[in-house]
Amino acid sequence: MPFYADLHIHSKYSRATSRDADLEHMAIAASQKGIGLIGTGDFTHPAWRAEIEEKLVPSQPGLFRLRDDIIDGPRKESSSNAIFPHFMLEVEIS
Repeated sequence: MPFYADLHIHSKYSRATSRDADLEHMAIAASQKGIGLIGTGDFTHPAWRAEIEEKLVPSQPGLFRLRDDIIDGPRKESSSNAIFPHFMLEVEIS
């Protein structure tokens, strides 16, 4: 069974990235492309870390998902049967 992941996405707090590089928009794009796991880059940035702590909840050991009340908005933009991805905290070495 194929498994699709994007393990290195920068947040909106990284230089030269979209203001829409937030958890909700990442989840919408991933669900439209069939991506089941997103690596949330830059999680050591204080503002991004605060947003992660506010919007994500544990789903499996080491993985997180959007809170149910947050998924409702993106689900309307996607499709009612959309499957939203899990998130994994990640950074880059350099």
